[in-house]
Amino acid sequence: MRQRLIPGTTGLVRTMSLLGDPVLRSACAEVTAFGPELDRLIEDMFATMYAAQGVGLAANQVGVGQRVFVYDCPDDDDVRHVGHVVNPRLVLADGDEFRGPEGCLSLPGLEAGTVRFDRAVVEGVTSDGSPVRIEGTGFFARCLQHECDHLDGTVYADRVTGLRARRLRRAIRKAPWGPAGDDRD
Repeated sequence: MRQRLIPGTTGLVRTMSLLGDPVLRSACAEVTAFGPELDRLIEDMFATMYAAQGVGLAANQVGVGQRVFVYDCPDDDDVRHVGHVVNPRLVLADGDEFRGPEGCLSLPGLEAGTVRFDRAVVEGVTSDGSPVRIEGTGFFARCLQHECDHLDGTVYADRVTGLRARRLRRAIRKAPWGPAGDDRD
């Protein structure tokens, strides 16, 4: 019997793309090549996410403009969800809308109240091309919506409004990694 490895244990930690890097503002391309390179990317993404103590990571956050994300995230019932999605599509986001604290590995050290639906469904495929459908509620639904946004070139800061948005923009400008010309920040 073959022992299943924990995701990320053989991966390399990649450099994180920070806000201001153009790869975060471009819609990612569909994955068309399945095989060892994709498997390596996913393994490296898990390793990078764990090293950064995140709950989700999109490929463009490690500089790869492909539609892939990984996650290891609890829902509001503290059920742990671990996996990856290739070519994900957010097919449903509904239920109640909640403003909750949201952060991002590409905006380290910052968070802001961001409105998200409390239920989300993502469809795509796994690294071997098998169809997958992921349903999430609560915090996990927030994670699914956040990662799908990344693959479309959107960061959570784009969804923050009002006084929270002004405070977040100011914090971004003051951050040591702050971008020098991202017109949406």
